[in-house]
Amino acid sequence: MPSPFPGMDPWVEAPGVFPDLHSALIIYLREGLNAAMPDGYVATSSHLVWVDPELRREPDVAAFGPPARPASGAEPLEEEFSECGMVAVASAPVAEPHEEPYLEIFSDRGDRLVTVVEVLSLSNKRPGDGGRTSYQQKQGEFRLAGVNLVEIDLLRGGPHTTAVPLRELRHLAGRFDYHVGVTVAGSPTRYFARPIRLEERLPTIRVPLDPGVPLVPLDLQPLLDRAYDTGRYRRLVRYDRPCDPPLAPEQQAWAEGVLRGKGLLT
Repeated sequence: MPSPFPGMDPWVEAPGVFPDLHSALIIYLREGLNAAMPDGYVATSSHLVWVDPELRREPDVAAFGPPARPASGAEPLEEEFSECGMVAVASAPVAEPHEEPYLEIFSDRGDRLVTVVEVLSLSNKRPGDGGRTSYQQKQGEFRLAGVNLVEIDLLRGGPHTTAVPLRELRHLAGRFDYHVGVTVAGSPTRYFARPIRLEERLPTIRVPLDPGVPLVPLDLQPLLDRAYDTGRYRRLVRYDRPCDPPLAPEQQAWAEGVLRGKGLLT
């Protein structure tokens, strides 16, 4: 079943839903780009990898069970080591690498990176997160390497993260909730942006390739609708609870009206 909202669904921004949506959008964006781009270009998925010592994986106790311990007294290893004067020292947990997918568009049989397409994730917009630091570093690397960068931000929460300068964007666009930013290769200080309000349909954006090659149109709304349907978010999302992050009062009133009209709120 489709989302009740005409554009972005603010309820799917929640931490329990958005990571799954993020993965689905990357797949459908790749499919849409490969169907629309001219011969000589191909979109493939890649991964941003970083290690954050604050994000440590918990052991899967359900699958492996807790480690066996003696019924009483010290562990056998402790007894054996203590006999030779050694003391037990707690070991530090090992931080595991974290990965998030994004898209790369190559030309010349995969030899030359032309464009990168990013869907911003929760970790990209979380202050102090290793994912945000790594993302901003890659952002600069793409710009210096002369690679086009398309950034799709469908998250209202967190600090501004795309390369598009926020002050100028707000001056030109006024209020907006989401946006798409494009940094064109060869013009690292020129940015193009499409601000998006919660109440409107997601737009058809234009993805740059090489100079002289027409921009590639990509309609975002059908991709979001498809991700919503295949993810069965209608069964997962609780529309009777406030969304996370919360809406402004006037937006909350609008959203409740939409949900009532769809029979999802009494």
